[in-house]
Amino acid sequence: MVANKFVLRFSSALVEQPIIYRLVRDYDLIVNILKADINPHKEGYVVLELSGDSENYNRGLEYLKGIGVDMSPLSGTIFWDKDRCLQCGACTSFCPAGALYMTTPDREVHFDDSKCIICESCLDVCMARAVEVRF
Repeated sequence: MVANKFVLRFSSALVEQPIIYRLVRDYDLIVNILKADINPHKEGYVVLELSGDSENYNRGLEYLKGIGVDMSPLSGTIFWDKDRCLQCGACTSFCPAGALYMTTPDREVHFDDSKCIICESCLDVCMARAVEVRF
């Protein structure tokens, strides 16, 4: 079994095609969508984990490349500096994966890097700059 996380970017010509469906049906792959968005210009991206047996996995990647999907591995990691954090919790409301969360009753921010999808939503809202991307 092979499993990796990718960012797939779609042109407006590809957005309405059943690409994920084809990966599941034609290549017997397991697709875990972590984040997705289509902008007003009908261009989109999907952050996903793709897994399956080696032969089908490679055939599925070739299919994506062949139809013109821009693919890049999800790389880098989010680093959260607890000492720099102001504990305001602003980042927790913007984290779609729940990697940054606040516990009660102590009202402390915590970070679970195993849940992080490196969407970088937290970077823009952290006033203390306690969050950064490391490659």
